[in-house]
Amino acid sequence: MKTRNFKRVLVWELPVRIFHWLNVLALFVLTVTGFLIADPPALLSNAEATNLHTFGIVRSIHFISAYVFFFVMILRIYWAFVGNKFANWRAFWPFTKRHWANLKHVLKVDIMLLNDEEENIRNISIGHNTIATLSYIAMFFLALVMVFTGFGLYAGMSSWWLPRLFIWVPDMLGGDILTRQIHHISMWAFIFFAMVHVYLVFYHDWLEGRGEVSSMFGGYKFVCEDRMKKPEKVKSDKNKAAVPAD
Repeated sequence: MKTRNFKRVLVWELPVRIFHWLNVLALFVLTVTGFLIADPPALLSNAEATNLHTFGIVRSIHFISAYVFFFVMILRIYWAFVGNKFANWRAFWPFTKRHWANLKHVLKVDIMLLNDEEENIRNISIGHNTIATLSYIAMFFLALVMVFTGFGLYAGMSSWWLPRLFIWVPDMLGGDILTRQIHHISMWAFIFFAMVHVYLVFYHDWLEGRGEVSSMFGGYKFVCEDRMKKPEKVKSDKNKAAVPAD
């Protein structure tokens, strides 16, 4: 068996990891409180109705989490221009030969469950793979739908200028009921994405053993040194070896 050397590489910078876990927390709270708002449970109490603020607290937590989700998205967009190459917006541009080659590899590994060590070395991604990139692009636009519909529903009861920027959304979509339905369906899409995302992260962590899970805590992955060689350098070495000696 061929011995390979692995190098510890900082892939996910601290701001990216903070944005990730803030999003996880915000989406979890938004989902739980969203279910409660959509289908409020009956609360039995002998206290006066004017002294019960349970549902108001639930709605306040939902709105605060929505603000966290919104501002984290804005900061992540900013970091796409100032972060390292793994967080940069260019890493999410899928229309390159490298991305399409990686797409075939990921489909073989994730769907067909076919694993080849040599092919992994050639096509494995250090940052996001192509499937993850495409799904994150889709989730970004879905997040915009959540933001627009959510703030659109909230705008009528808010006095702050930020939510009121979206007051036109329900009218454009045909009213509050349809806007709420779109918001609710988008939530289920996020739940489905989260389930698949968690499964694939643990699957690749088990299959590749490069620290896929721990990288979102510490930022580091273990990358084969052969994979880190620049293609131009490898090509020039081959050409050099092909030249006959004088």
